Amino acid sequence: MKKYQSPDPFTGAREASGCAHMNDQDDPVTMILRLKDVRKTAHNWKTFQSGAAPGRIVIPSEVNIRDTRQIPFEVDPPMHGSFRALLDPWFKRPLGDEYRAQLGQQVNALVDEVLTQGVIDAVEAFSLCLQSRALTLLLNTDASEADTWIGWGTHVFRSEDDPLDKDKAGLLYDYIDEKINAASADPEGDLYSVLLAAEVEGKKLTHEEIKGIMILTFAGGRDTVINAVTNTISYFAEHPESLARLRNEPDIISRAIEELIRYFAPLTQMGRVATQDSTVCEHAIKADSRVSLCWASANRDASVFESPEEVILDRKLNPHVSFGFSHHNCLGATHARQIMRVLIETLIEKVGSIDIVDFEENIEQLGEFERKVGFHRLNVHFHPR
Repeated sequence: MKKYQSPDPFTGAREASGCAHMNDQDDPVTMILRLKDVRKTAHNWKTFQSGAAPGRIVIPSEVNIRDTRQIPFEVDPPMHGSFRALLDPWFKRPLGDEYRAQLGQQVNALVDEVLTQGVIDAVEAFSLCLQSRALTLLLNTDASEADTWIGWGTHVFRSEDDPLDKDKAGLLYDYIDEKINAASADPEGDLYSVLLAAEVEGKKLTHEEIKGIMILTFAGGRDTVINAVTNTISYFAEHPESLARLRNEPDIISRAIEELIRYFAPLTQMGRVATQDSTVCEHAIKADSRVSLCWASANRDASVFESPEEVILDRKLNPHVSFGFSHHNCLGATHARQIMRVLIETLIEKVGSIDIVDFEENIEQLGEFERKVGFHRLNVHFHPR
């Protein structure tokens, strides 16, 4: 098996019954595995809510490490729509020419740097740096803040020995509190300042609401972007012909981005909590129990995707759900797509080949399933064109 590959562990269960089960900290989860069922459930917010106890829709559950509601992620309609109306214009800024140019400068500088360094860890020395520096653009804050975020590592809630590290999460919460207080005293045009000046349904946002938005911004787009970038590097390392093809066929870059995001699905699943007794793919779901929308499984559904285990760069039919579905589609999707575009454009311009020296895979344990989501370590050597 090639190093970039992320085999689908859900095929048997998806084809046999469409559902599977896992225990998450004694709060069981019914995993929904087929694309049509995932989409239908995601759309049905009245029966399958996001606005449960803060942290409960995340898998693994975060109820023991936070009581702040992530907004708009853990809010249901109609209030969800009011928060999205406020936030969407800010999070669409990556489409602007100036933003794209600044992101291009960051990525070009990083690629130039690693081209001179020999073997580097693509996780710590590339993907984490890229994600952290790009986040300064999304927040419109000083570039030096990236150094602080890099110091947190690849996940803000998880440490090497603990998948849910409350002390580490506390560092993020304290940091955000300090930034909100600083912006309140001296607004500077960053996201904190914009939120402090904003209203939703005629009311100013509370400190706790702003904190919830910022926690989501930091946590939701961190390891997911890092996984997407690192997996993309591993793919191009083993497919130098794909770099050459995209160089010669730049018109398929958009499709290639969607295909890489479909195949690697940086976030495996996201939960919902049933508000009433219901059924999913003919399985009974009791009120107040959890279901998961298994994006990674839905993206490999052979009834929808032809040759789902292959990366097909110019795939035409690609209704993947890596960025979620319905009203809860990912707030940071535009930013993530722009990172991928600028990264690919920079790689095809400057990089001739990438060698994988050694690696350690990042494997999620999901009940009976094991899924590769990326790498803990990916030592590579970038070679210039």
